[in-house]
Amino acid sequence: MKIVLLPALMMALLVCGCGNPAPTAPAAENGEAKTVPSPETVAAPERITTKTGVVMVRIPSGTFRMGSDTGGDDEQPVHEVTVGGFLMDVCEVTQKDFEALMGQNPAKFKDPSHPVEQLGWFSAIKYCNMRSMREGLTPCYDLETAACNLAADGYRLPTEAEWEYACRAGSDTAYSFGDEGGKLGPHAWFEDNADGSTKPAGQKTPNAWGLYDMHGNVWEWCTDIYSENAYASAGASDPCNQSEGEGRVLRGGGWDSPAELCRSATRYSEEPGLADVCFGYEEYGFRCVRREIATDAVAQ
Repeated sequence: MKIVLLPALMMALLVCGCGNPAPTAPAAENGEAKTVPSPETVAAPERITTKTGVVMVRIPSGTFRMGSDTGGDDEQPVHEVTVGGFLMDVCEVTQKDFEALMGQNPAKFKDPSHPVEQLGWFSAIKYCNMRSMREGLTPCYDLETAACNLAADGYRLPTEAEWEYACRAGSDTAYSFGDEGGKLGPHAWFEDNADGSTKPAGQKTPNAWGLYDMHGNVWEWCTDIYSENAYASAGASDPCNQSEGEGRVLRGGGWDSPAELCRSATRYSEEPGLADVCFGYEEYGFRCVRREIATDAVAQ
């Protein structure tokens, strides 16, 4: 389903440590895809602080059922996917952290603690490469071809499968906390409570793996090229579509999204460079992932 956007305390004891739209909504999620929780999915999240000062969470490997039986056509068929372990930023990349590396802040809603927004996919991958180089890691993206080397040890955008797996955090419901969109408020900034703008990263209740703002605040870019029929031929292990389709995948909903569009399975896409121009949407942001390396240290 191609959505058209309008421009415009279980885990509460965790310390965030985030580092230095009224489209047509899909049906209710009573038949949301089911995961099979494992011991890893309920373990306390372990965090590390990177060399550039950003806190990440260790996401365990596992298998889950991706998609939704009752959402948009592009969320079907529900299919089983195995994802390898990886590290993911605890919070969406903030304006402070983006400007520290890139020397500019494209956000409309200027505040160092808010997620950076109003940037396109290409700006996000340039940040990923710069962060990799600052830490002596191998950049994942070829900026000329836009290809991503998933085997490199540097930073990148999550694959669509990694994003949904991390968002669900072992859950089998429409949202990481359950099926009821009416209970989204404590977990997300969205159209009912955001008052028309982004909010500071990491202020809402995190999911079971310690990740903040996976629902709402800003839509998050993924590595994958968007294809409405991607799930019909998706691979069973660490899938990532880099060849067929148009636009790039965005996930999670934003500050101007209704609750239904903040579901774990909701898919959206946009042209990768659109938000880099003057009419870019102020709902597009991102967070980074990478594979773990030997020098990673546990955050205290």
